[in-house]
Amino acid sequence: MRLSRQRRAILELLWQTEDHLSARQIYDRLNQEGKDIGHTSVYQNLDALSEQGIIECVERADGRLYGNISDSHSHVNCLDTEKILDVHVQLPADLIAKIEAETGVKIVDYRIDFYGYQQPQL
Repeated sequence: MRLSRQRRAILELLWQTEDHLSARQIYDRLNQEGKDIGHTSVYQNLDALSEQGIIECVERADGRLYGNISDSHSHVNCLDTEKILDVHVQLPADLIAKIEAETGVKIVDYRIDFYGYQQPQL
């Protein structure tokens, strides 16, 4: 995959932020930084980068969010703020073995999605 000026700008933005961003947010931030990238170009490059597994694409009911992939991880979804937080979860080996035995499927990776609300500050 060729690293065009547009792809480089998108990747740099996603590497610098810890948030998962919509295509519109990425477009807005890049243009605020003075990077002249068209809306269609942002969408096309995000699709290409996520299809190649270079960036993460999280499908949500209200649209897709994109983020930097550093390694395999799970997500905590805050239903109040709509933020997605990356977390690392390691399941016990005996639980994975049990799932494999019951399903006949060799588990090579997994992702768990958690959903919740912000806890009130005391």
